[in-house]
Amino acid sequence: MRPARLTRAVQPPPRQTLPRTVNPTDLEVGMIEELIKSNRSCRRFLQKEAVPVDTLRWLVNLARLSASAANLQPLKYILSNEPQKNESIFSCLAWAAYLKDWPGPPEGERPSAYIILVGDWEIAKNFGADMGIAAQSILLGARERGLAGCMIGSINQELLQEKFNLPKRFEILLVIALGRPQETAVLDDMQPGDGIQYWRDEHAVHHVPKRRLEDIILSE
Repeated sequence: MRPARLTRAVQPPPRQTLPRTVNPTDLEVGMIEELIKSNRSCRRFLQKEAVPVDTLRWLVNLARLSASAANLQPLKYILSNEPQKNESIFSCLAWAAYLKDWPGPPEGERPSAYIILVGDWEIAKNFGADMGIAAQSILLGARERGLAGCMIGSINQELLQEKFNLPKRFEILLVIALGRPQETAVLDDMQPGDGIQYWRDEHAVHHVPKRRLEDIILSE
């Protein structure tokens, strides 16, 4: 039997009465919506502007506090904000599959920091839900701090695994590149016949097509 624990009573917040239906057009844009809109994949950074390790730890703590499937919490993290380690990680990554003529950010525009998401096979056999939840929490937190990021799944996993001497129980799932943004991204509503590929215009503005709300709600 688990021993009894002394806990301090926490007063719940006052209950709020919400309308049964909400028309989004009647609401002002809130903080969370602004964060989500601004949370676009950033691939060009102000490389010389460092990201403190305390900021990386704070971002991982946001992931730690987030939901986890069955509360297994199988994710581990590798933090990097040192130029030599960053370069080692960068060499294991591929960038922007839709931008065929762009090999990735040049020196001076590369990430200032990375957070590597790692799954622990001794805790779970599937990391999909946790990986997405944790990555979103990290990136939203980054935007709140004036940073931008990019989730990178195109990874030379074997090489990166060797660089950090990770035991086989750990699987590298995702790399999140972080730094002060050097580029502007905008959202474009997709029209019939439009493709999903992101693209850059003549001013190097990054365009991200998004399906319209009426096109993704099946029933209401």
